[in-house]
Amino acid sequence: MNKENVLDRLQQYWLLARFDKPIGILILLWPALWALWVASAGQPDMLVLIVICSGVVLMRAAGCVINDYADRDFDPHVERTKLRPIAAGKVTPKEALVVFAVLCLTAFALVLLLNQYTIMLSFGGAFLAASYPFMKRYTQLPQAYLGIAFGWAVPMSFAAQSNEIPAVAWVMYLAVVLWALVYDTMYAMVDKEDDLKIGVKSTAILFGDKDREIMAVLQIIILLLMVQLGRLQELSWIYYGFLACASGFFIYQQKLIFYRDKADCFKAFLNSNYFGLTVFIGFVLEFAV
Repeated sequence: MNKENVLDRLQQYWLLARFDKPIGILILLWPALWALWVASAGQPDMLVLIVICSGVVLMRAAGCVINDYADRDFDPHVERTKLRPIAAGKVTPKEALVVFAVLCLTAFALVLLLNQYTIMLSFGGAFLAASYPFMKRYTQLPQAYLGIAFGWAVPMSFAAQSNEIPAVAWVMYLAVVLWALVYDTMYAMVDKEDDLKIGVKSTAILFGDKDREIMAVLQIIILLLMVQLGRLQELSWIYYGFLACASGFFIYQQKLIFYRDKADCFKAFLNSNYFGLTVFIGFVLEFAV
C-alpha cells in the first residue's frame, strides 16, 4: 500500500470516528468537566483531567464507529447519513470493528492510570457505548439510552477525582441524561421522515405532535435539577446567574424547533453546546472567586 492509499485510509477512519465534527465531543465533554470541577471544588487533579478528557474524546469516537457499524444497512437510505464511510463503501464493516477496538483499548489503557473504582466503572461505560446503537431497533427511547451512556462520564469523573460518588453526582447525572434526551430528540427530528420509512425507532417519533411540549417540560426539569445541585453544594449567585443565562439557550432552542424545520432542528441541536459551555463557565467562576 503506497503513501497515498495509507493517507486515504486514515482520512476515512478519521471521518468514521467523526473527528471532523467536534460538536459531539464538546457536548459529551461539558458534563465531565462539570463533574470534575464540582468534585474538586474547582481544582481538578491534572492527571485525572487529562485522562477524563482524553477518554471522552476516544469513547465518543468509538461510539460513532460502532453506531455506523450497527446502522450500516440503514444509513444508505437516510439523506443525512448516506455518505458516511461505511454507507458509502469506503470503509468495510470489519475495518470499523478494528477501529472501534483500537479506540476502546486506548481509552482503557488511559483509565488504568486512575483508581480502581474508576477502572471498574469504565466497564459499564464501555458496555453502554457499545450497546446504544442497537437500541433504536428495540425501544422507542434510544435517546434516553444515549443519555444514560453519555452521562456515565459524570459518576466516572467524581470517582476519578474523589474516589466516591456522592448524592450530588447522581443529581447531575440525571440532569445530563435528560439533557441528552432533549438534544438528541432535536437531532432525531431531522431524520424523522427517513426513520419512519425504514422502521427505526426514536423519541422524535414517539413524542409525535407533543415533541416540543415534552422537551420543554424536560428542559424545566433539567434546570430544577441543576438548581438542586447548587443547593446541595451551597453555591453562590455566580453559579445561578450563569444557569439563568444558560436557560436562555433552552428558550432559543424551543423557538428554533417551533415549525419542526429540519435545518432549524439541527441548529437547535448544535446550540446545545452553548448551554453546556455556559454552565461550565458558571462552575469555573464559582470556585475561582
